[in-house]
Amino acid sequence: MPASVLVTGGAGYIGSHTARQLVAAGHRVVVVDNFYSGHRWAVPPEAELVEGNAGDPALLAGLFRRRRVDAVIHFAGHIVVPESVADPAKYYRNNTLASLALMQACREAGVGAFLFSSSAAVYGIPARLPAAEDAPTAPINPYGRSKLMTEHMLEDLAAASGGAFRYVALRYFNVAGAALDGRLGQATPEATHLIKVACEAACGRRPGVQVFGTDYDTPDGTCIRDYIHVEDLAAAHLAALDALLDGMDSAVFNCGYGRGYSVREVLDTLRRVSGVDFPVAETGRRPGDPPALVADNRRILAGLPWRPRHDDLELICRTAYAWEREGLARRRAAG
Repeated sequence: MPASVLVTGGAGYIGSHTARQLVAAGHRVVVVDNFYSGHRWAVPPEAELVEGNAGDPALLAGLFRRRRVDAVIHFAGHIVVPESVADPAKYYRNNTLASLALMQACREAGVGAFLFSSSAAVYGIPARLPAAEDAPTAPINPYGRSKLMTEHMLEDLAAASGGAFRYVALRYFNVAGAALDGRLGQATPEATHLIKVACEAACGRRPGVQVFGTDYDTPDGTCIRDYIHVEDLAAAHLAALDALLDGMDSAVFNCGYGRGYSVREVLDTLRRVSGVDFPVAETGRRPGDPPALVADNRRILAGLPWRPRHDDLELICRTAYAWEREGLARRRAAG
């Protein structure tokens, strides 16, 4: 059944793809975004847009008074690991404290379904790969700790609610790619994600790509990550939303494909897809980076009617590059 869904950070990269799929599925969507890293053009025209901070209690109270909301999908937050190491207070304030304010507003308004944008960073350096949801959580950077704190708060609030408040925390691995029709993609200012950076280098928007660390205990010495296409990740949110609204108990799910690629493998794929031999410079390790992160995705495959449709590194790179070369240029030209 169609639901009224509040999407925080719905003008951002993952939020906009999810908002678009929600609208296509017939849901009524309200987006709250302060445009710290999002864009007005990325919000579906069918969605109601409220400009503001997702952790502002007054804004949230007013919104919940005016609109019936069945569920919240919470994307808003900061995501740059090195920045979190340099400025941890920013991450605890904007990720953890703002999330608590949003949860409290939901409880006061009687909103009982909450989807949280969490991260594989909660695992730190996993003792075993692929990492399963019941693996020890030991984040090695403030970004991961800010996400894990929010998961703990959700767990405690759900336990205290007597079943009135249920949540799903989706632990993202490395999200990349763009909409297959070229209408949406990653437009985050000063992005740090590898595939986005490499696409910018291939399009001449950066002088090249830096590889942070070549001496890790991995087959080629560079970090290994599990890359998931943004459209598959958005679809996982819709599947989790339907399950929550149907009465599913609170749960935590990894969102990944269960296979990893090294930095060198990703760069080789992007060079092949783009046909551009962009410069690559090797440098030292970056603070807060684990050597490898790969998802054990058996729980989400068993617990939700979700199946990856775009599990292909070349497709991920091709859609990301097409967006960088054509889609983003069109958006900028249109203002």
